Amino acid sequence: MRITINTFTELQHNEDHIHLAFSSPQRVISSAILNGGLIKADHILNQKVPKHSSACEAPEKSLNDYAKAQGWQGHVVGMMTAASMSSLRIEQACVEGMDITVLVTTGMSNARRAGDKADIQALLGTTDEVGTINLIIIFSAPLTDAALVEAMMIASEAKAAALQNAKVLSPVSGLLATGTGTDAIAVVCGEGLQKIKFCGKHVLLGEWIGRLVITAVTRSLAFEV
Repeated sequence: MRITINTFTELQHNEDHIHLAFSSPQRVISSAILNGGLIKADHILNQKVPKHSSACEAPEKSLNDYAKAQGWQGHVVGMMTAASMSSLRIEQACVEGMDITVLVTTGMSNARRAGDKADIQALLGTTDEVGTINLIIIFSAPLTDAALVEAMMIASEAKAAALQNAKVLSPVSGLLATGTGTDAIAVVCGEGLQKIKFCGKHVLLGEWIGRLVITAVTRSLAFEV
């Protein structure tokens, strides 16, 4: 399936991956495995991986090799998930001329609450756990670096609110979960002369980020259940 998200983004969705292709490099901030941080990206990949794998290859190399095999040119921001690609839910709105799109895939096999005792008790430790709520948010207008970080914060709060509404529990603490142990998020913004500086809960953009993320995660959770 291929659809146009906005004037600079095309979505490809199949059982193996979700691929966003940008018509020109866009500013992306993310916690992604491949090319996380703040970069200009040409693509975002959310790849389906097996729940149980004996592969020893580093996940960032696996993602990079997969992107190259698809023939995608330029910088790729890459995420992984064991969740079904059929859990994809998309919510969109146009707010004062700015398009906002939220995409989410959801797997809840390793639900956790922030502050739960970690499985890996080492600062440089890694985990093989899978599950994962992967969130991608796309704004058609530009945001400052600070606003991009704030958007990630509001989206994370909204994800936690959706899980609490659904009464998802952490198997570690038995308390309401706020996410999974392997969640990832990416926020994309477009171009323009006037950058948005604020998107907290007191301003309109923050309200819409919260609304769209809560709705998208709630609908995706319904598929998972």
